[in-house]
Amino acid sequence: MDEHRDRFGGVEPICRTLTEHDCSIHPSTYYAHKKRPMSGRALRDAELAPLIVSIYQDNYSVYGARKIWAELKRQGHQVARCTVERLMKAEGLVGAVRGKKVVTTVADREAERAPDRLGRQFVASAPNRVWVADFTYVATWSGTVYVAFVVDTFSRRIVGWSAATNKQTPLVLSALEMGLWQRDRANTPVIARELIHHSDAGSQYTSFRLATHLAAEQIAASIGTVGDALDNALMESTIGLYKTELI
Repeated sequence: MDEHRDRFGGVEPICRTLTEHDCSIHPSTYYAHKKRPMSGRALRDAELAPLIVSIYQDNYSVYGARKIWAELKRQGHQVARCTVERLMKAEGLVGAVRGKKVVTTVADREAERAPDRLGRQFVASAPNRVWVADFTYVATWSGTVYVAFVVDTFSRRIVGWSAATNKQTPLVLSALEMGLWQRDRANTPVIARELIHHSDAGSQYTSFRLATHLAAEQIAASIGTVGDALDNALMESTIGLYKTELI
């Protein structure tokens, strides 16, 4: 909004346009956000990000998260490895990788994309209101395994997960179906038209098969930008913690 407010005549016209596209933001929310002081996490991120960039550049832009994390500890900075991974991704920093690089998020430019209904607001007033989804990969001795997750933003609980040796649509669809099954089994079923399913714009999440399944369950689809850590920040944190536990 700060970037476009002068072009469109202020904050209010932008809010009205967003409301017309099912992304309701009241002007008072914008002004309250502007006045709100930075959170402790945001202040910590602002302190660490330049250090990470400096270490990365000082080491010929080849250090990955593990080596940068170790160097930060040597310098006396107590920080979690998943935090280093998150900030590196936000800064677009990638370490040198031996062998073939695995890419998870590949957009289908021809597919129709659902709107972003969250606007980076990963909160919910009750269970089964907002679920966020993403998947990652794990290198094993027998090959690459892809693991998909679905998290309820109200409790930050993983409600569904799935693993497969390929990254096709059934991988993410199975995670969604597990979440629906688990909630039915716990006698807290998803109510029609109350749930938003948010993901990045990977081809699995824009596929006709997943869109059809969401429509049949009367779940509203929400999609951020391709591979944007901020547009799916909750899942980036979940995946970071998952990989940290594996390591």
